[in-house]
Amino acid sequence: MFWLPCGRRFLHYSWKLFARPRVQSRLPALPSHLHIMTQTTNGSDWSRKIRDEISKAVIGQDAVIERLLVSLLANGHVLLEGMPGLAKTLLVKSLGTALGVQFERIQFTPDLLPSDVVGTMVFSPKDGAFTPHHGPIFANLVLADEINRAPAKVQSALLEAMQERQVTIGGTTHPLPQPFLVMATQNPVEQEGTYALPEAQTDRFLFKLIVDYPTLDEETQMMARWGQVTRQPVLDPVSGGAELVELRGAVDRIHVSPAVQGYILALVRATRDLARPVKGRTRHLSFGASPRASLALYQAGRALAWLRGEDYLSPQIIQEIAPDVLRHRVGLTYEAEAEDITADAIVAQVIAQTAVPTATNGAKN
Repeated sequence: MFWLPCGRRFLHYSWKLFARPRVQSRLPALPSHLHIMTQTTNGSDWSRKIRDEISKAVIGQDAVIERLLVSLLANGHVLLEGMPGLAKTLLVKSLGTALGVQFERIQFTPDLLPSDVVGTMVFSPKDGAFTPHHGPIFANLVLADEINRAPAKVQSALLEAMQERQVTIGGTTHPLPQPFLVMATQNPVEQEGTYALPEAQTDRFLFKLIVDYPTLDEETQMMARWGQVTRQPVLDPVSGGAELVELRGAVDRIHVSPAVQGYILALVRATRDLARPVKGRTRHLSFGASPRASLALYQAGRALAWLRGEDYLSPQIIQEIAPDVLRHRVGLTYEAEAEDITADAIVAQVIAQTAVPTATNGAKN
């Protein structure tokens, strides 16, 4: 405040009278999918701490580890296929420890019974009644080790659990703990004593991942680190089930444009077109991918985009994960097997022949 002379008097004034009026900004609101830009940075942080912990026990397999993290975020099961001795079991066990969730391992053998997986009714002499005894399926992360060494009736015991997240014991339905994920390992079907998984079960896996041999440098590191018998890795939990559920909410906010949605549908439906008999064309697929494949590409694509700090799903990410999503969802004909045509080759053909949306025609909008 201040005083100004006015004749014989002094008038009292306030600086507010001379202050420049404030102009409030009326900028347009950002699209909803852009509000998560600050949240997407958490994806790399979460991924890094999980990877660092797993690397204490597993050297290499970076691409497989990334897909496993994607499956956790997308709430999908994973099937890992590879020759014995490639650390498939160790990888999943290390992931369970790093996540800090309840972990159970089921070793599938030819004499395994369905009740050994889901549980059974047990008579209690004290109460004089049957009570449900939960099997090892009641865990957050279940390792189905060498799943294709058990007969079909045992493999099918997982169907309800994988799809419905519940099991039935003695006519009563029991919900499974959340989060709940099955990570199964299998040896190639050419190995002795293995059974091919039924299509109804393989379709419930988000990914089928091929675990390959380590590189020369990675195998050299293994000898240097684990050459001593007394030296064993010790892992600590660095995350938790509650954090995983919270992160899934951020994944659900990743933007997917109508153009990219159409691209996903075009890829999946192209596999069905190849399975239709056409005069003059050798049919290499007996059946194409189901609608679960479309959902898997959509959900897994958003999860991978979030992990990499993107705020929208791009066609390039869809192309990258398409082999892992589709290779176990298409059926090869005898003609394809005779010509040594693989499911991955069919998927590559579908990707090459499907038009890709760009930024100019709606991939980001």
